[in-house]
Amino acid sequence: MTFDMKLADRVIRIHAIFDYIKKYCRDYVLTKQEETSEEFQLDFEVTVTQSDIDFERDKSAAEDRKEGIPVRYFTDEYLETLAVYRKIAEQMLSYDTILFHGSVIAVDGFGYLFTAKSGTGKSTHARLWRETFGDRAVMVNDDKPLLRITKDGVIAYGTPWDGKHRLSTNTSVPLKGICILERAAKNHVIRLDSKEQLRSVYPMMVQQTHKSTNPANARKTMELIDRLMEAVPIYRLSCNMEPEAAKVAYEGMQNE
Repeated sequence: MTFDMKLADRVIRIHAIFDYIKKYCRDYVLTKQEETSEEFQLDFEVTVTQSDIDFERDKSAAEDRKEGIPVRYFTDEYLETLAVYRKIAEQMLSYDTILFHGSVIAVDGFGYLFTAKSGTGKSTHARLWRETFGDRAVMVNDDKPLLRITKDGVIAYGTPWDGKHRLSTNTSVPLKGICILERAAKNHVIRLDSKEQLRSVYPMMVQQTHKSTNPANARKTMELIDRLMEAVPIYRLSCNMEPEAAKVAYEGMQNE
């Protein structure tokens, strides 16, 4: 199974074992007309083997054991989607683009990324934004967007890897803010601008990116995280997941 897709403005040729990955990425797959146009230019290729799929299975099982939960079973078809994205993330580093774990929602054409420890409520908060802002809001990606760091700012892209509810749009938006969520009784948002404040959230920023076992790629990832934190304001939102939380977060990020 071979097909071409466009992700974060890069054309990628996928050599896969199963047909499922093409269906999974259907909103990003190039048409025959696009592939034969004069503008077509292949940026890189990804090839998946059975050993890549086995690696994803072993990794998932190890994580389940670490968390003390029963080892979950996943099909080879699904595990191949993880293997494909892992390989894409590695090569995207060459284009100053990183995979980041979080929910990105756009309002009036500007993106806001919400990230937190697992179970805090990233997707719930993004839903509050959709409900609060209606047609003004577009779900860019609800789980693993790509972020391209440029000299003019950061662009957030939708991807097929968009969480269990499959919420994403094949689009790109300038990223206006990154918001770290934490549960609280009262809604309150602050910008983290001191060196001490930014240093305190740096480990989480690193944790939320793709982990590379290649030393050069690991260094590149750290460099891009530094540039990301310099280019985009970082906020901490204490919230109770009531509708008011969306308004507090949005208004707090407009005042800067």
